[in-house]
Amino acid sequence: MLESTTWERWETDVVLSDGSTLHVRPIRPDDAERLVALHSRLSSGTIYLRFFSAHPRLSDAEVHRFTNVDQVNRMALVATGAAGALVAVARYDRAPGSETAEAAFLVEDAYQGKGIGTLLLEHLAAHARAQGIRGFVADTLFTNTAMRQVFRHAGFTEVVSHEAGVVHIEMDLEPTPAAMESMEERDQV
Repeated sequence: MLESTTWERWETDVVLSDGSTLHVRPIRPDDAERLVALHSRLSSGTIYLRFFSAHPRLSDAEVHRFTNVDQVNRMALVATGAAGALVAVARYDRAPGSETAEAAFLVEDAYQGKGIGTLLLEHLAAHARAQGIRGFVADTLFTNTAMRQVFRHAGFTEVVSHEAGVVHIEMDLEPTPAAMESMEERDQV
């Protein structure tokens, strides 16, 4: 795991499209209860879009895996709201011996549509690049238009393929002029 002084540089406050603010930071093992609480607040639809199945409860093994990351090959950023409650999680898991990582995102229903996914993607991509990761891959259901828009609006170069209702996205994490423009526009707003 990275030294705390190193990972603390990935903490920041962000302003959402509605003007509200959240705190973004790396996930910690002591977030286990907060992660379970977040999961319990999710609609069955949001859970289905994230896990591709009904998944009403996280197992103890999942909670441990999701909250214990090495911050190099496995990383997760969380967005926290009032009283430190988790409202969103973005993570990547690097394929062994690879320069690519699988990315996944989860945003609490009440916070969806405010730009959290896009902001977390930008921060997660910056962290991944610093660890030598050059690309993200993600699978999302075709019906998950919000997640597909997050990837599209981020402005990174992407390759998309479809099969059996699942969209496979490959993203080059090198910031393109479109990605830089998107980031600057969000900063100005």
